[in-house]
Amino acid sequence: MNQTAQHIISDLIGLLHRDASPEEFAVRLAQAESLQADPGTNAGTVELVRMAMAIRNRLESQQQNEQGMLAVVESAKDLSSRLDLTELLRAIVTRARNLLGAQLTWLTVYDAENDKFRVLVSDGAISGSTTQMTVGRDLGVAGVVMTTRLPFSTADYLQDKRFPHDSLLDDTFRGEGIEALVGVPLLYDDEVTGLLFVADRYHRTHTALNISILSTLATHAAVAINNAKAFERANAAFQNAELARAQLERHARNVQSAAEAHEQLTSLLAKGASLGTICLSVAQLLGGSVIVIDEASQVISRATAPGYTGTAADGYAPHAAHSGAIRQALRESRLGGRSVIAYTQDGELCRVIAVIAGNEVLGAVLLYRFDELDETAVRTFERSSGIIGIVLLSQERMEATRNRDVSMLLRTLVSPRQDEPALTSDRAERFGLDLTQPISLMLVEIDDLKPAFIARRLRAHPPFSEILLDEVDGALVIVCGATRAQDILAELTSRAEREFGGKYRGVMSRPVKAAAEIPALYGTLRRALLVLGRIGIHGKIVAQDELALYSVLFETYDQASLKTFLNASIGELIAHDQRRGADLTNTLLSYFDSNQNATTTAARLGIHVNTVRQRLAAIEELLGYWGSPNRALEIHVALRLWSLSMRGA
Repeated sequence: MNQTAQHIISDLIGLLHRDASPEEFAVRLAQAESLQADPGTNAGTVELVRMAMAIRNRLESQQQNEQGMLAVVESAKDLSSRLDLTELLRAIVTRARNLLGAQLTWLTVYDAENDKFRVLVSDGAISGSTTQMTVGRDLGVAGVVMTTRLPFSTADYLQDKRFPHDSLLDDTFRGEGIEALVGVPLLYDDEVTGLLFVADRYHRTHTALNISILSTLATHAAVAINNAKAFERANAAFQNAELARAQLERHARNVQSAAEAHEQLTSLLAKGASLGTICLSVAQLLGGSVIVIDEASQVISRATAPGYTGTAADGYAPHAAHSGAIRQALRESRLGGRSVIAYTQDGELCRVIAVIAGNEVLGAVLLYRFDELDETAVRTFERSSGIIGIVLLSQERMEATRNRDVSMLLRTLVSPRQDEPALTSDRAERFGLDLTQPISLMLVEIDDLKPAFIARRLRAHPPFSEILLDEVDGALVIVCGATRAQDILAELTSRAEREFGGKYRGVMSRPVKAAAEIPALYGTLRRALLVLGRIGIHGKIVAQDELALYSVLFETYDQASLKTFLNASIGELIAHDQRRGADLTNTLLSYFDSNQNATTTAARLGIHVNTVRQRLAAIEELLGYWGSPNRALEIHVALRLWSLSMRGA
């Protein structure tokens, strides 16, 4: 054995000790093989070098096994320590790349909604399109792995014909320079949830050990993904349970609040609380403003919760801008039996509900507030309408009892067959009417409205709540002390103008000193009221004395006959004034009312006496000679009727 062979043999131990590269062992093997040509060289030198190389390969394989086991152990640790799924998968991908010495790795997950695999994490990519790759489950390596559920390896992906290619994916691989590729499935319960890929930019064949380790890492990734999904489902279930618990608690609180509200309102009802007190309680419970209206849309009670700043309720009026919306909502409420939102104004909602007793509509409740009510609060509001309905019914019963007594007394007073005077006087005194003092009587008709309804409306307000009034024979009849008659007349006229728009007419009697005179007086006023209707009077309550003559003359005439009489008597005069804009008709009436004195007439009209004489001459040209007593009386009566109709127009 020469010195060169001895040197090679002694160097083998050093190479093994420092884990020399395969290339260094190959150099030693070439040297040993070149020495075989020398007869003095030991032939066993070559075999020793080969044995050393085998030992080196076994050591390298064991080292790779150890590294693979360490990678598996580290991945297993990550499964229990990392909570962020993306970070965990990125760690697995990076570990696979480092372990196999690959240039590029990525992990895809199956998107069931789009039926494609999409990249979730990657390591080593150069092109941005690589990290955004998607591929169908039937194309490329993904299709092979999905079919076999086994790893698949190719040394030259773009030239491999064993699977159908995806042109877009091939373009991405060309841009990235990928040639060799290994894909392993992420299996969980025999279901492929994704794929783990390792790629290189040169031709490369991986060992079975590498693929086995890669499969183990893929399994870890599958477990991590499944755990994340399970955690997500558990978290969603927990959140749903929390939501259900919160909803249940909220519902329980709402039910408790509704029960307490109902108990509070019921307690107030049992204690005989007024309508105003109950309205205030409802307003406080619901945090807004409450208005109660009657069947004619008139306000009978209102209340506002302390601290509530809304103003929409203050603008409510029976014929205001939103009255149409309220009427429509009330129709829906009556049909459906529930409350309805009528309209919104400046952020405030108006919710209404009809108050119904049997088939009779008693009125409605309006609630104003900024925020919509929840279902429980809506039920509280709707129950409050029932409580308010009971109060209104109670008030109606009490009022009906009193009104029945008032009605009986009124009918007794106007009947020719009056009860015993002492008994009648005693009954009247209970209602504040002293029959020993002078008495006045009023009869009123209102178009399109029933007298009973008007009487009920008026009785709700002073001074009408303190006197006798009711419907008798289709007219509103009022009986009061003569000293109060003018005040009652003024208030009645004011309310009639405001609420009924001038669609009324009436007559007020002269005072009478005894109740026995009332039946005859009532008959006279009935005839006078009939005459007012026939001559077309509206918007006026006339004194009895003004109508005395006309009641006698025209109570049997109809309106057409009266119009004929006026046209025949002073028609030319009226037509002249209308054509010329003159004032001859009023001048002639003033002349008659001044006892046919021109000077007095001029003073009354504020004009010169010569003007009066000129007008009288013009009147005579239009009407002819009217100086005879009969002709003058006829014209004077016609002028008075014309004056009444003009004042009532």
